[in-house]
Amino acid sequence: MLLVILPFGLAEAVTNDSRTPRFKNNSNQNSDLRSWSDLPIELLEMIFCRLSLQDNIRASVACKGWHTGAVSVRVVNQPPWLMYFPKFGNLYEFYDPSQRKTYSLELSELCGSRVCYTKDRWLLLYRPRTHRVFFFNPFTREVVKLPRFELTFQIVAFSGPPTTSGCVVFTVKHISPTVVAISTCHPGATEWVTVNYQNRLPFVSSIWNKIVFCDGVFYCLSLTGWLGVFNPTERTWNVLAVPPPKCPENFFAKNWWKGKFMTEHDGDILVIYTCCSQNPIIFRLDQSNMVWEEMSTLNGLTLFASFLSSHSRIDLPGIMRNSVYFSKVRFFGKRCISYSLDDHRYYPRKQCYDWGEQDPFGNIWIDPPDDLSSIL
Repeated sequence: MLLVILPFGLAEAVTNDSRTPRFKNNSNQNSDLRSWSDLPIELLEMIFCRLSLQDNIRASVACKGWHTGAVSVRVVNQPPWLMYFPKFGNLYEFYDPSQRKTYSLELSELCGSRVCYTKDRWLLLYRPRTHRVFFFNPFTREVVKLPRFELTFQIVAFSGPPTTSGCVVFTVKHISPTVVAISTCHPGATEWVTVNYQNRLPFVSSIWNKIVFCDGVFYCLSLTGWLGVFNPTERTWNVLAVPPPKCPENFFAKNWWKGKFMTEHDGDILVIYTCCSQNPIIFRLDQSNMVWEEMSTLNGLTLFASFLSSHSRIDLPGIMRNSVYFSKVRFFGKRCISYSLDDHRYYPRKQCYDWGEQDPFGNIWIDPPDDLSSIL
């Protein structure tokens, strides 16, 4: 049932009743009944644009007029694309998992660089030979340079587009079992700021290999499953007293630390644990009780996992929902490997997927352009 609230307190429930929904026009002295399908298209669009995709679809089947209004404002999100970094040459491929199409771009600007992170269509890259750190948008060719900084193999992330004033670049480096070095920078700065922090919990490994920015802070996942939080505004570092997610013993096999992924959605921190012999397990951080809870469903959400950065999407086409898409394509570029929580299985079936064996710098998920003309 869909309840639509209209101005002046008018409301009507749309059900499977065969009768045409009607409302009473109080402004007419004759109090004649008029069909809801007579509502102006402008008013329908104002109502339907506030509905979720699911409710928008439900409303569209009420009548022809409602269908027109609902479809006109219906938004189905686009999934991220999988960007491949070639071992040789400057030809970069982008795979669209929804259309199963591959696009190519010549990007000579990336020669000699290594990808670190992606967000909002921007790549963060590093040139090991020159220690140059820079942002690059592959669809607009915009470049934003940062001060030189030596990045070994520590993870790096940023909070938002480098063209915005609040953009912060963040990296954390292992110094000792109880000490980390946190470095930050922002576009326009002349140098990086590095401060050493003591872990509040001395038994926690300080090797952190996953970062996600959520609600103004950077969350860092350690090799052993502990969660550290850095607040760039207050410049504070804290290791949460939340025991790591509980996984079966056989999850901790060769390269098990590479088979973990972390992302966020609407304020929730989500972690994906994988093992070549088991189905993935997804955990959500219950921030009220400070515990990890295993998820049996994503409630229509779709996750896109890659070693350096992972993404989440809502309101994707139905076949992609409640699934995890991994950064590997099979069948000559025709099928992205995914795991369905509804079906409790991988697609394609009967494949052995050891995500710990994948090259972490070979590809990464990136938000696609609004206008495809930039790559066609």
